[in-house]
Parts: sequence; structure tokens; C-alpha cells
Amino acid sequence: MASESKVSTPVTIAIDAMSGDHGPAVVVPAALEAVRENEALSIVLVGIRSELEALLRDGHARIRVVEAADVVKMNERPSHALRHKRNSSMAIALGLVRDGEAQGCVSAGNTGALMAFGRSIIRMYPGIERPAIAKLIPSLRGRCHVLDLGANVDSTAENLYQYALMGSLMATAICNQPEPRIALLNVGEEEIKGNEQVRLASHMLAQCETLNYIGYVEGSDLFRDVADVVVCDGFVGNIALKTGEGVAGLLIELLEKAFTRSLYGRFVGLLARPILGRLLRQVDPSRHNGASLLGLQGVVIKSHGNANERAIRAAIDQAVREVELEVPRRINERLDDLIL
Repeated sequence: MASESKVSTPVTIAIDAMSGDHGPAVVVPAALEAVRENEALSIVLVGIRSELEALLRDGHARIRVVEAADVVKMNERPSHALRHKRNSSMAIALGLVRDGEAQGCVSAGNTGALMAFGRSIIRMYPGIERPAIAKLIPSLRGRCHVLDLGANVDSTAENLYQYALMGSLMATAICNQPEPRIALLNVGEEEIKGNEQVRLASHMLAQCETLNYIGYVEGSDLFRDVADVVVCDGFVGNIALKTGEGVAGLLIELLEKAFTRSLYGRFVGLLARPILGRLLRQVDPSRHNGASLLGLQGVVIKSHGNANERAIRAAIDQAVREVELEVPRRINERLDDLIL
């Protein structure tokens, strides 16, 4: 898989190598591929040294291992992890970013623990109450930033407003959009629709003259290029994301079955392979893995817990790209002027 992020200046990414459903088995091959294809990239694998070095075999000059004594479990309460897992691979990887030994961190681990450790170790932007998980998803004629996707299941109107600010600034930094269209995800487009938090957030965004707020959008609009940034609370956002990824996976599986079921299907599939290949690459969730934990004063990328090697590689590429574009610095420079 060709890297989407080539940098000319050295970048070091710390990876929580023990977390996720597959741990080192997918992280180590993805890290090796990433450094082979990007000569400016170095990676620090954080975890149980014996397991990581066994998979690295002959090693690589730009990959080093940092020992971690513990691992945050996927079902572990964030408060328990914060108190008892300071020597975990997740906490140590984030600490490398705080200490300047790495410019970004990737983890497929427990989302709540990653948020808790991120707030404790890397710290928040001044004026931002909670971090938000933001992800670029493919749309009809481009891509759309959606946040929050699961960091906070309950969000106030002020939280939603702050997500919109960070999402707008990220769209400018990542996609070079000077006036990204911002929308709130709702159950309808009419002003009277939605709960109290969404309606109040809409009023706050409409009063902000520096944001290009376009109003409400519905779930089907996420993929129709209606908005560049769509804001919601983490409960709604996570369900919307998983539903979209499920539909994409269903589409891929149905197409594969249709073009292998019969001799005629295989013949048609062979003729359509170039077009189908481009389509499948656009909708394949593993190629779009990697969501940004916005609000922290550093690059932190959350990978799916069940990520395969390709998906981990995509998350590494996302981290490199955000480091290259100096996303945290560019967001922080503008926040003071926008926070109410």
C-alpha cells in the first residue's frame, strides 16, 4: 500500500503496540511497511519487548522498542486505567509525545482510557472542555469531517459549539478549506427539530460570524457533500459511523459474491475490475481508519480496535499527515479568537 503522507522533515510516531484486538501481530508489520515507504519516518513501538522484537526479527534502523509493563484492556474502566495503568503501553506512548520524543501517537486501544490519559498527560487546549473524536469520511464529491464519534456520549451545547470550532479549523488545516461549511446532525432540517442541546448549539453557531454555519443536516447528508464539517454528540456520531461502515462492508461483500457466483459474473467482474477497484478503495473502511482526538495539545490518532494491518497503516499515515501539517499548533493559534 502506497503511503498517502510523504514528509521531507523527520517525523517520529509512537504506537501503542499492545492494544486493540490483534495487537503486535498487525502493528509490527504495518510499522515496518510504513518506515520502508517513508524515509523520513521513525516509529517507536511501545509494549512488551520480547513480543515486539520477536516479530521485528532483524529489526529496522528507524524502529525502536520502548518497554511497557502493562496493557489497558478494552473493557477496562477509564478511571481504573488512569489510577492503575500509568506504566501501560498507552500511557507511555502518550508520554513520549508530551516529552517531545515523538510528534504523534497511534492507539487502537480503549477509547475512554485514551481520552482520559490524553487529558492527563498531553493536556487540553485552553478553553476546550472535552476532546472530540474527528474523522474524515468519503462523500459524493470529496470528504467530510464528522465529530464527535464516541469520545463523549453526552455533550452540552457549549461542547457542540467547541467541536464545531475545532472541526472547522481542522478542515482548513487538513483540506485547505478557508471557509468550510459547518452543520449540526439532527433528526430533520427544520429549526424546531432536535433536542434542547442541539437547538441551543445551533443558535450559538449562527451568532458566530467567523464560522460558515449552514444549519441542520440529516444522516443521509453525511455522504452527499452537503457540508464539510458535521457536528454531533459522541453517542449519535458513533452509531452513525458504525452504521456507515457496516453498509460499506455489506456493499463490498455483495459485489464480491455477485462477481464470483457464476461464470458470467466472473466475466463481467473482470471487465469492470478497474472501476470496481476504485469504488471499493473509496468505501473500504480499513483504508479510512484513523480518527483524530481533537482538543489535545498533540497529535493523537485513535484506530479501530479490530483494525487489520492495512487499517493500522492508514492510522499511521493519518498521524504523519497531521504532524506534517502542524494541526495542533494551527488549531491552537485560532481558538482564542473563536471561543465564547
